[in-house]
Amino acid sequence: MRPLTSELSEALVGGRVDKISQQSRASLTVAVRQPGRSLTLQLSVNPQNPSMYITSNTAENLPEPPTFCMVLRKNLEGGRISAIRQRNLDRIIDIDIDTLSSGRLETLRLTVELIGKYSNIILIRDGLIVDALKKIGTNNSRVRTVLPNQPYAPPPAQDKLNLYEATVDEISARIDPTVRLDKALMNVLQGFGPLTAREIAFRSSTVDEAIKKLLELRTTEPTPTMIVDGNQKVLALSSIDINHIEGNKIKFETMSALLEAADRMIGSYVPPDKDVFNRLIRNELRRATNKIEVLRRELDESEKAEDWKILADNLSTYRYQYKDHADDEIEVENIYSDRSERIKIPLDRKLTVAANVQQLYRKYDKLKRGAKFINEQIEKCAEEIKYLSTIEHSLTTATTLADIDEIRAELITGGYLKATAKRAASSKKAAPIVMRAPDGTEILIGKNNVQNDRLRQSASPNDIWLHTKDIPGSHVILKCGDVEPSDETLIFAAKVAARYSQASGSSKVPVDYVKCRALKKPSGSRPGFVVFVGQKTLYVTP
Repeated sequence: MRPLTSELSEALVGGRVDKISQQSRASLTVAVRQPGRSLTLQLSVNPQNPSMYITSNTAENLPEPPTFCMVLRKNLEGGRISAIRQRNLDRIIDIDIDTLSSGRLETLRLTVELIGKYSNIILIRDGLIVDALKKIGTNNSRVRTVLPNQPYAPPPAQDKLNLYEATVDEISARIDPTVRLDKALMNVLQGFGPLTAREIAFRSSTVDEAIKKLLELRTTEPTPTMIVDGNQKVLALSSIDINHIEGNKIKFETMSALLEAADRMIGSYVPPDKDVFNRLIRNELRRATNKIEVLRRELDESEKAEDWKILADNLSTYRYQYKDHADDEIEVENIYSDRSERIKIPLDRKLTVAANVQQLYRKYDKLKRGAKFINEQIEKCAEEIKYLSTIEHSLTTATTLADIDEIRAELITGGYLKATAKRAASSKKAAPIVMRAPDGTEILIGKNNVQNDRLRQSASPNDIWLHTKDIPGSHVILKCGDVEPSDETLIFAAKVAARYSQASGSSKVPVDYVKCRALKKPSGSRPGFVVFVGQKTLYVTP
């Protein structure tokens, strides 16, 4: 945090706040104008990866700016950044912004707290909170509230030493020799996380050597470093060189470049409503799965209809031998048995024997009719599960507001989501994923059912359509036109189709392919549904 703060201060102090935008409930950007150039400061309080850095990317903004974004615009746009500093050695950065209010100069403070799940962005004027991205009341925290018009109180401080102010003797006197070295360092010093503490312990053989290397950090130039494993999973981020973790080491020129790359690899940006829709689809899938299990049990019961007919036929045959309202059960010789087997027939004593016969026949008729109805319901339920699985897959590939808007519209059309007040349209139209095979042939991948339909409609008759066999996934179009693709290109496209499916982690995935002219969409069918004949199947590993 300290080298990051220095980097941000050098780049942004003196700049004018040009525009503030919000991309999600957890992230916003501040455009800063410096002489001859514009910079964008990215702020994210995503609990999985809170971060703050200068970004080169242009992210999509929310169609309608939330209240907090509007408050920041009203108070900060047009102001000049006068200072950026770290609060002690904590994970808190204060940004002072000078603004003109009613003809006089005043300084507002934007405090960015990057403290895990408690991360927050808070606007402060004269020590009072103007507004916060996350408002915290007494119901959420007994220790500290964050509400407008309250005095700002930083998170509770720890009784630890500041590395940049403490002496060797002070640090040495507090080190507990009975505690493992890396933990002992964290117990004594502010702002030390496990990663840096373990690295210092790894480099040192004694406590004195560890303290010496700690003090060297005061003047050491930052070396932004990322460690990733063979699958490009991020293992570590640091402002110093890391040697105690095995993996591929990647160096960066700046802390901002490191953090931006980490955000991209960790995937910390989640389009608004994506999590909400994921929960909705999981609940709908759970409901449909439970319903189909109940229906199958009812079907098993309905398959016993013939047993009730046998009881009814036997009672009808022997009914004149028994008195009304006399027995709860009778036992007779089964008229359908060749070996004179006997059968027990339950009776309702409140009814006459003749009425019991009619009741047994009615139960038989109900179960017989029910079997057909239940089979139809099971088929509809299975189709719904299959359709919901395609939306679940669409959400895994949705990365933009436009993608989410298309999924929202599909959920509303399908009756899974209620239509609300008219929303502002997304600034960008959702587009499929575009890539090229090694020979240059274009490949298009639909990211949701609506895009899948558009791809099919825009494809040429001789283009090739690919999709995983009986597995939810994206529709893939190989844009070969009148030229027959090579076997290598076809296999490559099949691997792409397998990659963008729910079988992306499997091997030998079956992928159907057929010319687009063979695709038909039945009238009234759901988005993304097609039928086809004459397909061939490839087995590939994504």
